Amino acid sequence: MAKSRKQNYMHGAAILTVGVIIMKVLGAIYKIPLGNILGDEGYSMFLGAYSIYNIFFTLATAGLPVALSRMVAEADAHGRVRQEEKTFRVALATFAVIGVLFSFVLYAFPEWLAANYLENPDAALSIRAMAPAILLVCLVSAYRGYCQGNGNMIPTTVDEVLEVLFKVIFGLILAAMLIRAGKGLPTGSAGAILGVSIGSVVSLGYMIWYRHRHYRDLAAPYTAGDVELDEPGGEERTDSALKIVRDLLTIGVPIALGACIMAILNSVDSKLCMNRLQTAAHFSYFEAKVLYGVYGKAQTFFNLPAAFITPLTISIVPAISAAFARGDKEDAAKISEDSMRIAAVIAMPMGVGLSVMSEPIMRGFYPGSHLAGPGLLAIMGAAAFFVCMLLMENAVLQASGKEKYTMITMIVGGLVKIAVNWVLVARRPINIYGAPIGTLTSYIAMCAMNLLFMRFSLERTPRLGRILPKSVFCCTVMGFAAWGIYALAPRLIHVPGQLGMLLRMFLAMAAAVVIYLVCVVATSAVTREDLELIPGGSKIAAFLRMK
Repeated sequence: MAKSRKQNYMHGAAILTVGVIIMKVLGAIYKIPLGNILGDEGYSMFLGAYSIYNIFFTLATAGLPVALSRMVAEADAHGRVRQEEKTFRVALATFAVIGVLFSFVLYAFPEWLAANYLENPDAALSIRAMAPAILLVCLVSAYRGYCQGNGNMIPTTVDEVLEVLFKVIFGLILAAMLIRAGKGLPTGSAGAILGVSIGSVVSLGYMIWYRHRHYRDLAAPYTAGDVELDEPGGEERTDSALKIVRDLLTIGVPIALGACIMAILNSVDSKLCMNRLQTAAHFSYFEAKVLYGVYGKAQTFFNLPAAFITPLTISIVPAISAAFARGDKEDAAKISEDSMRIAAVIAMPMGVGLSVMSEPIMRGFYPGSHLAGPGLLAIMGAAAFFVCMLLMENAVLQASGKEKYTMITMIVGGLVKIAVNWVLVARRPINIYGAPIGTLTSYIAMCAMNLLFMRFSLERTPRLGRILPKSVFCCTVMGFAAWGIYALAPRLIHVPGQLGMLLRMFLAMAAAVVIYLVCVVATSAVTREDLELIPGGSKIAAFLRMK
């Protein structure tokens, strides 16, 4: 069977974004009720275990799938179909070995990790429950990287939705059943996390089926150095397995180490905040868990904007890599700049919305949580924009073969965050607020460093003058509108309590979205050419009468 039809990079990003929207709805169904089931104390166990898991998950899946996607895209650009297939097979075996090693560590040493790394011994059972998932996601990542390198984002989207759906269903059921059975918060948290492994089993099953269904004609056996006939009159020699592994590691390890810093930052947050809150700010163990738990709840919303930008980063890496492989540097530069501009248009209003609406968001979705929640989210809303821009900068550098720079950036950013957290969290009047301040400071520093690297290493640097001004103007108008409408909403909506707060918040947000879209169209922050890259974009542009 022939290969599945490709999508252009924005078409692919749009497909992935649809999946993100579905996943975020499912994620809210998962994390918000879970936070209320476990409470601030139990949620700190869940969050701590997840931060440990994310380090191993990122090491195993962040860099190598990007490397695989890049290598497949470059082979595809040169018409080396056999090389694509062999690259996948070697990558799958490599990912499997990594997954086995990391799963063993999580399963064998949960008590040590919980006590010595998190300083939250109650999280040990949750860490062990994560062990099977890491092997499964490693295997799934090989399939996703192969499809993405071929410009096919549909299987990744469907696969991610299935994974989250089953995680939500089984995670919530297991957590609720264990808590109601009186098994305690550590066991309830572990039950919620076990849902991740169940979702990963379904995810892997789907990807195996999809590859067999759509790519089975390419699955011929290979040996190092074999000459494979590509078409009559021509031959294609595939690279040796050793060379493929070496290329995977050369490209993937710097990306993985750089990305791993982000996971380490979250884990450092857990250990450092718990330690400094108790030893320096003199909160009790219970008080520290509550403060860190409400910080974790705010992170649920903080992570939302980045989730909508990640599809764009996934799509542009093979697109830019393929442009470079064709020798079309001008197209690569245009994709880079347009992608960063579109990312700013998407990310900035979400960050502003989180900051402006932080009070109703935290009070409405997590009633009864610690009073620090809205203030934490207000700071993290500002940081969310810089997270998104950093993701785009990293993607551009990685696709351009400058992945080592991203590792340097992330290490420096991590050190900045640790330093700020160490000083601020220890001050009792600031306490947990020091953590999001550290996050904001570190991401600003990393964005600035990446811009410098791009200026000195790329032939054409994305121009900030084209990327930011229109988005800043539109978001300023939107932010003031949202704040004013929410303040006036009680005159229109007289429903009391939590429901009334949520209704007023949704009214303000809906009005703000409309105002923002009008501003975006009026200022041409998004152009007709941009819209024509996505499914149905031409009709949208015609309806809006865009030039």
